[in-house]
Amino acid sequence: MGFFNKIAEGIKKTKDSMMGKFDALLNSFTKIDDDFFEELEELLITCDIGVETSLDICSKLRDTVKAKGITDTNEIKDYLKSILIDMLGEDQPLNLETKPSVILIIGVNGAGKTTTIGKLASKYVSQGKKVLVAAADTFRAAAIEQLQIWTERAGADIIKHEEGSDPAAVVFDGVTAAKARGADVLICDTAGRLHNKKNLMEELKKISRIIKEKGEGCSLETLLVLDATTGQNAVNQAKLFSEVADITGIVLTKLDGTAKGGIIISIHNELHIPVKLVGVGEKTEDLQEFNAVDFVNALFETETSFDHNYECLDDTDTSAEEEYLSEGASTEKISEEITAEENISANENIPAEENMTTSEDTSESEEVSSEKETPSENSEEESDIRRGRFGWLFKEIKFGKDKKE
Repeated sequence: MGFFNKIAEGIKKTKDSMMGKFDALLNSFTKIDDDFFEELEELLITCDIGVETSLDICSKLRDTVKAKGITDTNEIKDYLKSILIDMLGEDQPLNLETKPSVILIIGVNGAGKTTTIGKLASKYVSQGKKVLVAAADTFRAAAIEQLQIWTERAGADIIKHEEGSDPAAVVFDGVTAAKARGADVLICDTAGRLHNKKNLMEELKKISRIIKEKGEGCSLETLLVLDATTGQNAVNQAKLFSEVADITGIVLTKLDGTAKGGIIISIHNELHIPVKLVGVGEKTEDLQEFNAVDFVNALFETETSFDHNYECLDDTDTSAEEEYLSEGASTEKISEEITAEENISANENIPAEENMTTSEDTSESEEVSSEKETPSENSEEESDIRRGRFGWLFKEIKFGKDKKE
């Protein structure tokens, strides 16, 4: 399954909440005025896009409406979509150009750091890379054991010390081992910390300094793991962590379990930190590289789009039509059978009183019936039509009709 399908499933709650409110707003206004924009601002704020970002979006939309002379609310959606794509900017994948490349994982406890490390390790090992993990979260009980389970499952190596030891020393040994063993990627875990834990924040600065000094020349990604379910609180965490670490990207986890996916937009706009990875499920492959265009398209996707209907048709059982066409059926014959099916359906819908016949008509029909007691060559095919053997033809015709309308 590609990223678009994954992200479309992952942000379903966000889409249903945000776009449902937006469609209701469009339907309640017949013209674009100040009241409309006030309602739109409030809507965006309630969708966890944030006050500052919501005001920016509405300001840009006002300018577009004025410049293009738009008066119909139905035309707003496409312009809003373009504004969001521009606001998210170009995608920035992880920089893993050097050998070894270092990934430093930071964030609060419970955000999903350990799970993210396990999924990253599994991903790179499956790509044929040699992965080393440094277990520098020496403060939390059982953190090292949990990380070891993930690394063993992924097929990666781990560098660890005793619980309570110096985290910076673990990172130092990790960088040294990565160079000595020819590892492609070194992933460093760190303790969960909050802004009020001054000692841990200072420890984070020390770890970053050691990586830059010991791993000079190595590309460094400092990824902040945020829990999408916390909404605007996640944005506040990003602001605080950016004060003590040079954050290069965001990993937004648990996106599939919340309607607050709009924080991706405010993170980009307010902090100018790109979201590089998103978690849209529990499986290893559910940690996906973020794609801004696909994210916005998934938000605005409708269930009546062509691609959606086309996929539905692909899911149907096509064995009947393949068997039938393989027997050499011609287009003309298929058309005749379609006409026959339509006639059958029409006769079935005739009211009972219109089907009443006289005794003379009954006797004539009995004579005709007796003449048709001998099975015809086409009786089996006609029976197949009644059983719906060629239902795929009518689905395809109906689909085309609906799309045209």
